[in-house]
Amino acid sequence: MNAVLWTVQIVLSLAFLVSGATKAFGPLEKLAEKMGWVDDFAPRVVRLIGVAEILGALGLVLPRALDVLPVLTPVAAAALALVMVAAAVVHVRRREIPMILPNIVLGGLAIFVSVARTSM
Repeated sequence: MNAVLWTVQIVLSLAFLVSGATKAFGPLEKLAEKMGWVDDFAPRVVRLIGVAEILGALGLVLPRALDVLPVLTPVAAAALALVMVAAAVVHVRRREIPMILPNIVLGGLAIFVSVARTSM
């Protein structure tokens, strides 16, 4: 089970690192071409979402890998699940129903990590 959890954590971490870095550091004009929701938010909010995803991605792996406050791993996973719930709400409001599937998958995996790592 530990190997499965580590695999999920690393895959989630990579997904959120890429997504977060794109939002935090990429040009907003190019981001808006791919993600229409960007135009609905202030640039600072988009950047904040990116930074939150980066920090969550680091929190999925580093605390347990370094054995420093490993309790932060399930907390980071739960926080990322909440980010995915918020993202799904935005997509529902924008009537972008097919875009909800990635939110459900990533959020579900994050909940799995949070619950499993809390009980370990």
